[in-house]
Amino acid sequence: MDTHLPKQLQVLVIGDKCTDVYLFGTCDRISPEAPIPIIDIKSEIKKPGMAFNVAKNVESLGADVCVFSNKEYIEKKRVIEERFNYQLLRMDIEPSVIPATFLDTKSPNNYNGPDINQFDGFIISDYNKGFITHSNIPEILTFLKLTRKPIFVDSKKEDLSLFEGCIIKINEKEYKNIKKLPEEHELIVTLGKKGARWRDEIFPAVPTNVFDVCGAGDTFIAAMATKYLKCSDMRESIRFANKCASVAVRHVGAYSVSEEDLNE
Repeated sequence: MDTHLPKQLQVLVIGDKCTDVYLFGTCDRISPEAPIPIIDIKSEIKKPGMAFNVAKNVESLGADVCVFSNKEYIEKKRVIEERFNYQLLRMDIEPSVIPATFLDTKSPNNYNGPDINQFDGFIISDYNKGFITHSNIPEILTFLKLTRKPIFVDSKKEDLSLFEGCIIKINEKEYKNIKKLPEEHELIVTLGKKGARWRDEIFPAVPTNVFDVCGAGDTFIAAMATKYLKCSDMRESIRFANKCASVAVRHVGAYSVSEEDLNE
């Protein structure tokens, strides 16, 4: 009898990370200095965003995760009228980001990131802030492909041609702006309340009360990748990702979906 426990899934998330800051308050008057609203801030919430949000979702779904990301501090600050959940203002702090470097030289022996052989799969969360560039994508993929493990990509770039052989997830708006796709790839397009499309098949969204769509795409890619690495079934993985995204949009800001959420 095999008494060994199943190996914990190991996932590496690569991409731009940020901190999402939410300032909640009430607005009852207009400034006498200019025709702008005055908001009385009542509370503040900080949450991990972008690649960090992807990683948090992977972790909350039961996998071990490592993040390889920018060191520069990126912040997205949103001011929200709490009575109506209405966003009045967003302020972005975006310093210049040093691109990811997987090599010190051209030799594979000089790889300076985490040990890629320990991972069962990889997620590239590319918000196009400077960590993932057209110059370093070939370098990154060369290393990841040495493991022969699945590579999932969620990118804001309009030219995705360098993500050859990857499983790519983009939303409907991004799909309309795509200029070039790789010759070999799998493409999943999320369609908001309509669900997701893969190979001309539509996977309906799970009906829910939508409160905030922020971070739903992060949840989808994290859930789809985690499920696929467990079952190798794309249809089942997309359905699972739709279910997780339906949970995420019921919460304010980025939200890490857990197994408990899915059992409610």
